[in-house]
Amino acid sequence: MAGVMDSVNQRTQLVGQNRLELLLFRLNGKQLYGINVFKVREVLQCPKLTVLPKSNPVVRGVANIRGATIPILDLDMATGSVGLAASTDTFVIITEYNTKIQGFLVHSVERIVNMNWEEIHPPPKGTGRDHYLTAVTRVDNQLVEIIDVEKILAEVAPTSEAISVGVVDEETHSKAVSLRVLTVDDSSVARKQVTRCLQTVGVEVVALNDGRQALEYLRKMVDEGKRPEEEFLMLISDIEMPEMDGYTLTAEIRSDPRMQKLHIILHTSLSGVFNQAMVKKVGADDFLAKFRPDDLAARVVDRIKAAV
Repeated sequence: MAGVMDSVNQRTQLVGQNRLELLLFRLNGKQLYGINVFKVREVLQCPKLTVLPKSNPVVRGVANIRGATIPILDLDMATGSVGLAASTDTFVIITEYNTKIQGFLVHSVERIVNMNWEEIHPPPKGTGRDHYLTAVTRVDNQLVEIIDVEKILAEVAPTSEAISVGVVDEETHSKAVSLRVLTVDDSSVARKQVTRCLQTVGVEVVALNDGRQALEYLRKMVDEGKRPEEEFLMLISDIEMPEMDGYTLTAEIRSDPRMQKLHIILHTSLSGVFNQAMVKKVGADDFLAKFRPDDLAARVVDRIKAAV
């Protein structure tokens, strides 16, 4: 237990400092890619894969790793390229997204770098709508592309966005139409998922792309004499975002007396034992793993009932 707590303490030192660690890797070619170390469980040489009949071509097979059967996705093929050869010359990055475990087949793994989220930028304008990037950065003068893994997972194994019958009653839905919710997420897929879910509840949604944009939006609001807690029922924010992460956004909001009463839920694909300690440290009101429509809708319903 002491070892776990030491690890939590070490990781939480970065919280509120707008920092992250990226694991750098390559697919086919020289292009560098990055993935947040928080998402990574382990890296290993590609194990023997068992092909699943009629599965998505991106799923190269499943592997038995430490007693668990884990799907292995070809990131090169998922992003529109020819794909990699699954062999002992390639590697698998075992990750946890949205409480699900999967491996990503890559050509090689380079190293881990510690960076500031301010050095991570949205994809350049003109990239188009069909790209698979959620952000870009530079390491040693080399461009590093950060793949929108949520988009890939949504295409390979679509998640239901429907809310179960009974989660939202008619009275709550009627109250919701006069309320607004502010959401922040750098993934276009995640923004659409959250927006559709909240619109089903009945609230109006204002969706922004990253923490920096959200903070500037809120500061402009309070400069105009408005109170965010009166304008919005709540803020639902992703954690991993270019320019400013959700932890830092929350800490900035809590440090400003003009906006510190805004109810904040951190809604993220990051999983694991560190999140509750991090949420408590920055002062968020709640933490919710992506993407569970019923759970998200229930949190909004609870807020509506408490606020109205």
